[in-house]
Amino acid sequence: MGTKGREVPRVVCCAIPIARAAGKVLVITSRKRQDLWVLPKGGWEQSDGTLEAAASREALEEAGVRGKITRYVTTIQSPSTTYHFYELEVASLDHDWLESRERKREWVDYAEALRRVSWKGELAQGLMLSSLASQR
Repeated sequence: MGTKGREVPRVVCCAIPIARAAGKVLVITSRKRQDLWVLPKGGWEQSDGTLEAAASREALEEAGVRGKITRYVTTIQSPSTTYHFYELEVASLDHDWLESRERKREWVDYAEALRRVSWKGELAQGLMLSSLASQR
């Protein structure tokens, strides 16, 4: 069973935090494996209302990012999870945030972001469909 015990795949919302003018992506370390980099993502909760709101919430909790969702990127289906990707134009970064003691964050260019998240196929695929990829 590909759904890891669930009857339906888990819905995960992913933010791609960008600074468009600089052509940069904000990546964060995984909580479980500090040597691996990811994009802010997490499960949609009914209290979020929309998928976009969930992506924004995850970006704030995991990376201290405040900004505006500017673009839907893609939906990627895996056997256990449905990933929804959104670009988030970063307006500011909180100095202290919910998971600041558990994660590092770093601004990197598109190519470096892609290299860092390539271990997780869905994250790489979502990033490759972002508007930053087409600017290269």
